[in-house]
Amino acid sequence: MRTTGDRIRHALSFEIIALVLITPLGAWVFGLSLDTIGVVAVVSATIATGWNYLYNLIFDHALLKITGDPRKSVAMRIFHTLLFEGGLLLILLPFISWYLGVSLIEAFLMDVSFAGSYLIYTFIFNWAYDLVFPVPATPGS
Repeated sequence: MRTTGDRIRHALSFEIIALVLITPLGAWVFGLSLDTIGVVAVVSATIATGWNYLYNLIFDHALLKITGDPRKSVAMRIFHTLLFEGGLLLILLPFISWYLGVSLIEAFLMDVSFAGSYLIYTFIFNWAYDLVFPVPATPGS
């Protein structure tokens, strides 16, 4: 299992790198100012950081309990990514709608667009993170 420090490093590095990559792309795609999309991105990243920590803690414990091993196969990584992004989508929807003054449907479409980008990013980031900071094969190793 990962330590608390490792989980914090994971969550923070995930969000910081994502902000640098996704914010300019979002401003361009949606025709919004970098300031406007920046606020949405920073608030979303802050919420996502907490969700990332909590979600991965719960997921890893469940994975260990169910399979006896905290390491993820490719199929499990895909499931992990989809479940993470789906939960985050539900959490962020009201904020995006309110801040941008758009309907929930418009916010959903915007958020799904971001989520699509994040699905790819999440999969690549987590795989790379596990290569750089491997999970021990057994608890307590």
